[in-house]
Amino acid sequence: MSFKLTNPPAGDRSRELWLQHAAGFIIFEDMRNYAVKQIPADTDAKTRGQILNGIDDAIYGLMMIMDGVVGVLENDEYKVSFESNILLERNGEVIQKINTFHGDGMCMGFHDWRDGDFGEDSIYTIVP
Repeated sequence: MSFKLTNPPAGDRSRELWLQHAAGFIIFEDMRNYAVKQIPADTDAKTRGQILNGIDDAIYGLMMIMDGVVGVLENDEYKVSFESNILLERNGEVIQKINTFHGDGMCMGFHDWRDGDFGEDSIYTIVP
């Protein structure tokens, strides 16, 4: 299955939420679904459930890093951390950038995204 991005909504707040939902979609479509496809078809239901829980826990851990909740290593002088941005480009030019530290929270969207809910404004169409 292939997906095509829809155009973003016009309102600033709607577009901001749409952009964060689009990032959530990418994580769940490209990361989670990839991991789920690696589970052998003959895996029993109980083990499959445990593997799915592990996949979801790893994704949630990544989202905590993206939100700045965890993911810092430091000493008295130096600090190492991650910073992630969600970019919206139009014709190759960045027109909006959301630093996930300052977004609504990747962790906040986790459960809805896992259930396939990516907000009120459609972020993609399915390409046949």
